[in-house]
Amino acid sequence: MNTNKMILTIEAKSQNESFARSVVGAFFSQLNPTIEQIEDLKTAVSEAVTNCIVHGYQGAQEGKIEIKCMLDFANSFIQVQIVDYGKGIDDVHQAMQPFYTTVPGEERSGMGFTVMQAFCEKVEVASGNGCTSVLLQKYIK
Repeated sequence: MNTNKMILTIEAKSQNESFARSVVGAFFSQLNPTIEQIEDLKTAVSEAVTNCIVHGYQGAQEGKIEIKCMLDFANSFIQVQIVDYGKGIDDVHQAMQPFYTTVPGEERSGMGFTVMQAFCEKVEVASGNGCTSVLLQKYIK
């Protein structure tokens, strides 16, 4: 199988969000995507990591985020799995609805999953047993 993989573990701190998006973007560049495709993926990763920090750990002092990437050269796509071990999502379907937020009154639009879906061909979310996973797939067309 013609693939390449990487795993990145970061602390769930807002200052690590830009680092995570840059690392994933650099890894994705091996598929020779356009700059727009790289920016789309970086935006989706940014939204997922921010969700982990804001909603999963709710600003707690400690927490980790795992980012697992797999490049599939034969089919020209990247798969990114972003995992946190925070409080979880009670209702994934509801959380994925536009404008839904668990932090009302703050500057949160509730559009994180909607943005991910706009920029990736596949977005899957699973939450349970102390783990929330967001799976993103971005194809080179």
